Amino acid sequence: MMPFFEPSATLPPPKVAVTSVPDTKSVMTQFLDAFKKNDYATMYASLSKASQSSISRDDFGKEYDDALNKMSAGKLDYQLLSEQLSPTKAQVSYQVTYHTALVGDIQRTMIANLVLEQGQWHIQWAPTMILPELTGNDRLAMDYQVPSRGNIYDQNGDPIAQQSDAYAIGVIPSQMGRAAGTIDVELGRLMGVQDFDNIHDLWKNQPADSYVGITEASPDEIKSAQLDLTLPGLVTSKYTSRFYFDQGIAPQVVGFTQLISSDQLNTYRRLGYRGDERIGQAGIEKSMEQYLAGRHGGTLYVVDANGQLVTKIGSSEPQAGDSVYLTIDKNLQYWAQQALTGYNGAIVVMEMNTGKVLAMASSPEYDQNLFDPSNANSQYLLNDLLSRSDQPLVNRATQGAYPLGSVFKIPAMAAALESGLYTPQTTYDCEYHFTELNGITLNDWTWDFCQQAVKAGKACDTSSTRPSGLITLQQGLMRSCDPFFWHISLDLFDNNRAADIANMARAFGLGSPTGIEAVAEASGNITVPTTPLEATNQVIGQGDVLVTPLQVARFVAAVGNGGTLYTPQVIQEVQSADGKTVSAFKPEAAGTLPIQPDRLAAIQEAMGWVISNPLGTAYYRMVGLTLPMGGKTGTAQTAGALPDSWFVGYTQDESNSHKSDIAVAVIMENAGEGADYAAPIFRSIIETYYYGKPQTIPWFGPVGNPYTPTPLGGIPTKTPQPPKNKPTAGP
Repeated sequence: MMPFFEPSATLPPPKVAVTSVPDTKSVMTQFLDAFKKNDYATMYASLSKASQSSISRDDFGKEYDDALNKMSAGKLDYQLLSEQLSPTKAQVSYQVTYHTALVGDIQRTMIANLVLEQGQWHIQWAPTMILPELTGNDRLAMDYQVPSRGNIYDQNGDPIAQQSDAYAIGVIPSQMGRAAGTIDVELGRLMGVQDFDNIHDLWKNQPADSYVGITEASPDEIKSAQLDLTLPGLVTSKYTSRFYFDQGIAPQVVGFTQLISSDQLNTYRRLGYRGDERIGQAGIEKSMEQYLAGRHGGTLYVVDANGQLVTKIGSSEPQAGDSVYLTIDKNLQYWAQQALTGYNGAIVVMEMNTGKVLAMASSPEYDQNLFDPSNANSQYLLNDLLSRSDQPLVNRATQGAYPLGSVFKIPAMAAALESGLYTPQTTYDCEYHFTELNGITLNDWTWDFCQQAVKAGKACDTSSTRPSGLITLQQGLMRSCDPFFWHISLDLFDNNRAADIANMARAFGLGSPTGIEAVAEASGNITVPTTPLEATNQVIGQGDVLVTPLQVARFVAAVGNGGTLYTPQVIQEVQSADGKTVSAFKPEAAGTLPIQPDRLAAIQEAMGWVISNPLGTAYYRMVGLTLPMGGKTGTAQTAGALPDSWFVGYTQDESNSHKSDIAVAVIMENAGEGADYAAPIFRSIIETYYYGKPQTIPWFGPVGNPYTPTPLGGIPTKTPQPPKNKPTAGP
């Protein structure tokens, strides 16, 4: 029997898969969002097959880079306007606003054509999607007007960096003959080198017939030094460029300029630079680039394939660079740099009640003029500078991280007083040895001095070789008694106050950036001890303690001024080319030391005794200097053969209305005891500040020409630490 089908029954239609076509505006949004980010890979992926076959990925990106660079367009915004659709084609109207550095905003309305490929919309690209004027082979061209760069001055208006004629100076040894000695003397006078043998050493081992680059100088500097340019064997090459005077004043602060690198080109072209200018690459030159460089001018054109003008899009006039006046005092800075001759280290001088940095010296120095290719000496000396292991480009004052040694006893004493467990009159018997650590005996610095005396055949009968005996806490700071402070650290640790000293140190500004503008700085390191041994290391500024000289000068200034931590500043004023003030220095109080006034006064008094009391650790280095001052010695053990030498202090000369009180921090890497090396240098800085130059000669030789040999070099960015199983310290 045949199967039965009801005549009225109908079969349902077959199901057909429907592919949804994406919204054209979402495609354009993705494309233009990528354009804002310079994400050319994403943009290129949105193009149709025909468009991709007509231009490579690299050339596509280059089209956009070139256009944005020519326009000086650093940013852009867009808005989608309308769309027209057909089954396989679409048009989207959109508006782009380019924010340019040179010709203001450029706003254009454009149309993008899209085609449907494999169920997805793709863009049919053309240069008119950048600007509608870019039809055929037309392209953009910018006629640049580059302004003069602003100058850098010290606080008194003395030039540090400016456009100037200059001479690259060198010698050819074989041609010098009997004039060699005269050349050494005259070049030494020009360069401020007191030991003329140091000039001789620059060329004596070089090939006799070769040119040896020595230095650079302006015509005025040559005249002032009475350098005879006609001497046989003396070679000069004149050039005109941005010149750094006096062989570099505060080079690590001021920095240098160099040509824009390939990696920086797009960034600076979109800021309106032509691309062949020299820009600040370090220090003030870099951080104040926007002021020093001025404002470029330019006229943006569309030109045809032959370079003929098609249309003008916009223009602007250039504006000369602003000049930057530093808080640095050129004379004080010069002598601070001289004081570090032969040593690696740093000196910071700061106005106590404002935060102005009057000097910031870092040694070894470097010659900023070597970064100028028009300087003939650059090709001979720049590579040597960049390959030096002692890192002269590092600003040790702000980037060098050092153990602080006994200077750390200042915040440690503040922590002891604020704990309520100690008063300024609390006593302790400070002997040679400390035995409160289980199984470990630690020696006071007087014990080490006694042993040195014994080895030299002398008796331990001086204040430096006898233990301090029964002393108050104030006297403990004056004497830099290690056992007293080891006892304090263990006492706080055992009373569940292990963080007290670390917290006080942080409140003093240690272990974090100071906030100084325009200069790169390190943070340092302050941690909470987790063992008694770590606590005893920390209290004498060893162990994990790392600080920068700038941080130290800042907290010493706060101790001296009654407790206000100021933000250090090196910019005094920015002036436009017509002499108008663009911005000016204002003191910025960043915090207050968390210590009661009477307790801070006790610390101040003890720091005064360090200098004025015959039992103070710096007394004999300051004899005859009658200015009211407070100070503290420090000796920090490192992996070097000799310890780092510290001295910090401040003035309190209320009788002098013409001079602001200052705070000073001196660090000399691997030099020796703080009382022996850093303290005399501190004295030289104080004498220079008040009298114009050093008035006394340190025991180890005149400032700028020490008799002692160059000490071992240190590591400026991370000073090696001594073994942590035995704290050591010195005065």
